[in-house]
Order: sequence, then structure tokens, then C-alpha cells
Amino acid sequence: MQTLLSVSFGELFLKGANRKTFFNNALSHILANIKDIGYEDTYVESAKLYIKASEDKFDDLIKEIEKVFGIAYIDEVYRVDKNLDDIFNAAKYIVEKNYSEVNYTFKADTTRVDKSFEFDSPKINAMLGDYLLDEFDNLSVDIHNPDFKVYVDIKNNAYVYSKRHKGLGGLPIGSSGEGLLLLSGGIDSPVAGFMMAKRGMRVNAVHFHSYPFTSKQAHQKAEDLAKLMSYYTGPLKFYSVNLANIYKEIATNCDRRETTILSRRFMMRISNLIAEKYAYRAFITGESLGQVASQTLESITVIEESAKFPILRPLIALDKQDIINTAINIGTYDKSIEPFDDCCSIFAPDKPVTKPKFKYIQRSEEKLDIQKLVDEAIDTMEIIEI
Repeated sequence: MQTLLSVSFGELFLKGANRKTFFNNALSHILANIKDIGYEDTYVESAKLYIKASEDKFDDLIKEIEKVFGIAYIDEVYRVDKNLDDIFNAAKYIVEKNYSEVNYTFKADTTRVDKSFEFDSPKINAMLGDYLLDEFDNLSVDIHNPDFKVYVDIKNNAYVYSKRHKGLGGLPIGSSGEGLLLLSGGIDSPVAGFMMAKRGMRVNAVHFHSYPFTSKQAHQKAEDLAKLMSYYTGPLKFYSVNLANIYKEIATNCDRRETTILSRRFMMRISNLIAEKYAYRAFITGESLGQVASQTLESITVIEESAKFPILRPLIALDKQDIINTAINIGTYDKSIEPFDDCCSIFAPDKPVTKPKFKYIQRSEEKLDIQKLVDEAIDTMEIIEI
């Protein structure tokens, strides 16, 4: 009897012309996440990934595998020879180890992939249930709402297990195209990137800074956030764009109250060029309706006018505490609240316009050499592989 981890993938991995690509993407993501922990071997059998490793590493391995989208379950399984004696003995061992001290209800749940096996699933369930009831006085059967299940998979080998860890679910990375996340150093945008990645979008990030007005620590903070996101999204490109000259021109020529709106329209124009060059089909932002001055309906409308691609806003209806809770769960919150200001906070006006009118914003932009400023920002852009 050998102990393994088993990874069950979501439905999209099992259907469609692209299932091999989705499966390979997820497999690469899993192996990248667990390489530093270490494992002995892996193999695939009937649409499940099996990982051979020391049991003392299981908790750490599960923690990293749970960060991969498209996974339904991670199970701690016992591989045995494909005969009833070994299957029943493994089930007995599981109950003795985990469920023997107090009264429990259980259910046997068999999946027979190998149809040549002499007993079908209902028959195996009935025989296994009878066997465990005979062996353990503290057990009773409840097929609707049991305290635990004993799972049996009949494949090339037989696998018996009970400990099941729920995966993140969602869609496999790459199944919903590629998008560009406008990543600040705050709480919201990493959560927005996480949520779109969960829907299968491959996420890359553009970060706008204004060094030397903002610190190198602020830039490193954003880069660190991208790294934390990559545990869920897989490898990503991090585009670092300096807006210092743009902010100086806005401050010199325009109404300070419009700074936030004008600068975000520049961000959209620069993002348009990045998306066109690298074939990203959507933008992702961390906007939540009404949260700040730039996230009123009027502000969103004016900013969006400068974008050439759809802007996806997965946080638009969430309360701040909901966003914070997700940031804590995915491990980005502590980094996000480090006290290094980004360009959005450094240049934010004391009394920003909250209901901008497009015609007035256009008049302000006529005072700026937009094309020159955008080209300069693109020319000095840095691309970092994360």
C-alpha cells in the first residue's frame, strides 16, 4: 500500500478540443508551485494527477496545489492492488486511523473506470459497506449526509481514500484569453487579477509609477504583489511605466482637481499600446463603484472613453471588507498595506472632481502634447518577467 496525493481537475479539462492544452498548463503550474517543496515522482491515470512524496510534505504540497485554478479536489489516497482484499484492508486502515474513536456515519463511493473489473460500483459499495460495519461497531451508514465517505477508484490500480481537500475551482488558466491588469500597490487590483484568473484569463500586469516622486520601495512593492499573484496566475509579464513627466505636465497646464481623471486616461492610452503589441484582449482594474473619486459612474465613463479594449471590473459591486477578506485569503493583503505611496496617492488632489464632464476634460487635454508624452512613457518602459 502506497500513499499518494491525487489531483482531480474540473470539467473543462475532460472535454473539448483544447483539453490537452488546459491540462498541460495546469500540470506545469502545479509542478512549478511544488518544486521547492520536493516530490519523488508524478504520473497521470484516467484524468487525475498522482504525486508521490513523503507524507510529512503533504500539507505543504496541498497548500501550493490549492493555488492552481481549475482543480476540483486534492485527495490523500492509498494505491493498492486491484482486488477486494487489498481494497477492504486499505479502507479498514483509513477508518482505524481517522474514524475509530467516536460514532460516525459513512458512505462507500466507488468509481469503476476499469469496466473489466469483476464487480460493478454498486456491488463494491454494498460489499465494502457490509465489511466496515462488521469491523467497526461505531459506524453506521448514511447515504445522504454521511460524516465521511470512503472513496474507491478502480483504474489500472485501485485507489482508496477519504481525506479530500477542495480546490479553488474556476476555469483553467488560458481558457478565457489574455488580459492586462492595471496593478497598483493597493489592496484592490491584485484581488481583481486573482478573480479574473479564476475565470480562466491569463493575466499580465502594467504598473504605473512616478519615480523619483515615488520611491523604489513603492515600485518593489508592486513587483512583489505581482510575484504573489503569480502563484495563482502562473508566470506573467510586468510592464513598468514611469508617469513622472505626465504628472508634471498635468500639474503645470491643467486644473489640479482633474489630475486623477487625466492621469488615468493616460494610463488607458499607454495600456492600449501594450495590449495592441502583445495581443491582450481586455483590461482588468480594481475599481469598486463609489469607493473613491475616480470610481463614480461619471468618472468611470470618462476614463473608459480612452480605452480601446473592454475593461473588466470584477470588484465593481463588492464592499471594501469583502475585497480585504479575499486579499487576506490569497496572501496579498500584508504586502498591499506596506506604507509606500504609489503615484495615485502622491498626486491625488485634495478636492478631486467626482462628476467630470467629458468636454471639460477634452479642453484640458488640448493643453497637453498627448502623443509625445505617451511615446516617451512607452520608450522608457521596462518589462520584467515574473
